[in-house]
Amino acid sequence: MDWNLTGDRPIWLQLSEQMERRILTGIYPPGSRLPSVRELAAEAGVNPNTMQRALAQLEQEGLAKADRTAGRQVTQDTAVLETARRQAAQTIIQTYFSAMEELGYTKAQAAALAGEEET
Repeated sequence: MDWNLTGDRPIWLQLSEQMERRILTGIYPPGSRLPSVRELAAEAGVNPNTMQRALAQLEQEGLAKADRTAGRQVTQDTAVLETARRQAAQTIIQTYFSAMEELGYTKAQAAALAGEEET
């Protein structure tokens, strides 16, 4: 898995967002064990303390939980996961509408264009 880190925002926040995306897309399914802090830090090429902070953020958001004996696991609470998925979708939609507005489209025009797009 590639880690896309930039210098424009705190690294721990970017790591947390990327881990959240991996959880929401099913790379780490509900109830699955997350790799250890050291494994993830080595994979991302960051300090373990930075990764620890990112994972603590996931716990705070309710997407992961720590178990002293089993390590960290993705929550099995589907309501929490669906709420996070919906919030992520709303952010993507808002980004789309903002970009379309910069191109001179109204919100209605942008929505119509998106509706025309086939998958």
